[in-house]
Amino acid sequence: MPLGLLGKKLGHTRVYDANGVAVPVTVVLAGPNRVLQVKTQAGADGYNAVQLGFDDQKEQRLTKALTGHIKKQNGVAVKRIKEFRDFSKEVKPGDVVGPTLFAPGDFVDAIGTTKGRGFEGVVKRHRFAGGDSTHGAKGWHRRSGAIGQRLFPGTVMRGMRMPGHMGQVTRTTQNLEIIQVREADNLLLIKGAIPGSEGDYVVIRESKKRPKGWKPPVAAAGKKKAAAADKKAAPAAKK
Repeated sequence: MPLGLLGKKLGHTRVYDANGVAVPVTVVLAGPNRVLQVKTQAGADGYNAVQLGFDDQKEQRLTKALTGHIKKQNGVAVKRIKEFRDFSKEVKPGDVVGPTLFAPGDFVDAIGTTKGRGFEGVVKRHRFAGGDSTHGAKGWHRRSGAIGQRLFPGTVMRGMRMPGHMGQVTRTTQNLEIIQVREADNLLLIKGAIPGSEGDYVVIRESKKRPKGWKPPVAAAGKKKAAAADKKAAPAAKK
C-alpha cells in the first residue's frame, strides 16, 4: 500500500457537483496522522514502511510496551497505530500528514469493521427464501430446512450455511472516488458507503484496482486543455 491514512468515519451526507447533481458521500476524519517510525530496507527491519498514529490518547492509558515504543521514537501517545509498507511519500518521525495525501478524483480502498448484528437466522444472514406461508406449512416460514446426511457421511457438511453470529468482521470496499478534500477540517468526502458504524476507525489507502479507463486527474485536465487549444488553432489555420 503506497499511500494510506488512518481515519474515523463521521457519517453520511450529500454534496453537489458542478452540474448540480447530488453525490452521496461518507465523511471521514483523516488527520492529523503522526509519523511514529520510518523503517528502511537498509536498516535493522529489512523492509520499507511507515508507522502512522491517529487520535491522541492519555499516556497512562497505554501499555508499557507501547509507551516505550512511542517514547523511543520521540512520539506522542495515540489510540491507533497502523503500518503502511512502501510508503511513496518521503516522511520522517515527527511529521504530520493528513487528507492532502489524496486529491479529488483519486480512487481509494476503505477498510473497516462492519456493524455487529448479533445472532441472526438464515433468512437475514444468508438471504434464504424461507418456507411457504400457506399450504399447511406451519412453523417453517424462516427455517433453513434439512442440514444432515444419511448413513454416509453421517455428519453435517463443512461450510453449511446456518444461523449464527453476523457482522463485526473486517471488510474492504474498493474503488471509492474522493469527491472533496477539506484540508482545514482534516476531512475526506468519499463517494459511496464505507464499512462500519459512525465513530469507527477506518483505513484509507490507494486503490489497488482502478476502474477501466481511469486516468489521473492532472493528465485528464492536460488533455482537455490541449483539445481546446487545437480547436482554437483550427480556424486560424483555415484562414
